[in-house]
Amino acid sequence: MRNPLSLALLALLAAPVAHAEVAIDVIAGSEISFEGLVQADYNDFDSDFTNLNADGHDGDEADNELRRAELVLKGKGPGNVEWVLGYDAKADKWLDVNAKYKIGGDSNHFVQIGQFKQPNSLEELSSTKNNDFISKAAVTNTFGVARRLGVAYGYGSGDWGVTASYFGRELTRNLAHGSGYGVRGYWAPINESGSLLHLGLSYVDMDTDSDTARIRTRPQADLAGARIVDSGNLTNVDRQKTIGAEAMWVMNAFKVQAEYMRASFDRYDNGNVRQSRDFDGDSWYVSGVWNVTGETWGYKGGVPTTPLPAEPATGMWQVGLRYDSIDLDDGSLLPPATPTGAPVVDGVLGGKFDAWTVGVNWYWRSNFKFMLNYVRVDGERYQSSVRRVQSDDPDILEARVQFYW
Repeated sequence: MRNPLSLALLALLAAPVAHAEVAIDVIAGSEISFEGLVQADYNDFDSDFTNLNADGHDGDEADNELRRAELVLKGKGPGNVEWVLGYDAKADKWLDVNAKYKIGGDSNHFVQIGQFKQPNSLEELSSTKNNDFISKAAVTNTFGVARRLGVAYGYGSGDWGVTASYFGRELTRNLAHGSGYGVRGYWAPINESGSLLHLGLSYVDMDTDSDTARIRTRPQADLAGARIVDSGNLTNVDRQKTIGAEAMWVMNAFKVQAEYMRASFDRYDNGNVRQSRDFDGDSWYVSGVWNVTGETWGYKGGVPTTPLPAEPATGMWQVGLRYDSIDLDDGSLLPPATPTGAPVVDGVLGGKFDAWTVGVNWYWRSNFKFMLNYVRVDGERYQSSVRRVQSDDPDILEARVQFYW
């Protein structure tokens, strides 16, 4: 039987070359179009302390999987209304399912209702099909709030904007819960073709599901079967508050991008000092991408837009480098109470890691993308099994094949 990656590769190579969204029809004054995204991933792990292979008993240090199979219907009209209905057949979950009313016909002044990406994180708000690296940065995967049901209001221009949102649970059952609100503001003091400077701030305040939170992340590999940093279950958590800062600079074929987030978890007093102590964690990254073939980026709604290849036959080539850091340690390790006892964890020792990611991307024509990443992780975390802080330094080779229309 063929594995999922082989089947995906055959489907991609056999698929006819499409262009951007496929126009379907005009129904009740709405211009309806169809989009799709298929991604197949391969990860090869050189594990250190933690076994990262998701199939731990197959004797193989590599995993492959159909990562996404997104199907999206979009509509423009009637009038100033736009709507979207998206579903990921691979993950079996709803994507964007919302309607937006452009006030005065201005795309920068709107009211939106339904499920949509919440106003935080430059990388999270950017299109998945144009991510610079295969795995999103640790800060995005750990602290970013993605799609939730809610209502949002946005106002701005092509150079600046502010969006505020109130949200609840995710539309698909048994996924993210916890109501709250978020706000994001951005400003592009330089916004010209081939020259861009973007600055942004965001803040999210949300309730926690059953007064419990758990913060953890994979080591920059989406198919990894384990996390090397993990706060464990934090009980008595009333609210999670996250502040974020973002910046991006584009100069012709070069782009530098950075984000920082710090999350605070407010815990109430239940008589247990350790279970009532607030917890703080933070993460950041800085990345650089060079379009070897000379293309530059556009800018819309406070996020970068990736161009089509200048020469479709040869495609657009990119090389990139990213440095990530995450710290989930907010406590200390005390000496054991007895000579043979285990050290005492005072607070939360979720671990921390730094990671380098080197990547090459090839956008071939207008529908295909091929990605290759090498990830080097330098991590450490207290492990009760060995009664000490244990280093964990895996190497990971990643590949992705993508088809979209």
